[in-house]
Amino acid sequence: MLLSQTAIYALRCLAILITLEPGERLTGKTLSERTDVPHDYLNKVMRQLGQAGIVRAVRGNSGGFSMNRPSHKVRIADVLNAVDMQLDLGKCAFSTGNCVATAPCALHAIWSSLQGRVGAWAEDTKLSDIDKTSHS
Repeated sequence: MLLSQTAIYALRCLAILITLEPGERLTGKTLSERTDVPHDYLNKVMRQLGQAGIVRAVRGNSGGFSMNRPSHKVRIADVLNAVDMQLDLGKCAFSTGNCVATAPCALHAIWSSLQGRVGAWAEDTKLSDIDKTSHS
């Protein structure tokens, strides 16, 4: 799996929140049901996204979660950083250290290529790139 479960849950939640109308919010219970993210886990993820300024949480009877920033201003890399997911770019597939180009492992060329592509995807892709027409 390329992304951690926490990162996947965060992206699921954000894919739903970006479809909301301005001023609209979803309760944690509703967001949990629509994303199939366990409620306790959802609270952890949403707290991290809130601390990063990506989402806004409002408490109370009419409270809930909504986007805090426009989707075109939030990169996938921002989301991954918010949930403490490191892509480990440069990490060797054969060891716990970084790849060394002067002493490459058997997977160096293809592993480096994959890491570069994932890193570029995370930097270049914004939440606004998510297809808002197909949601759960």
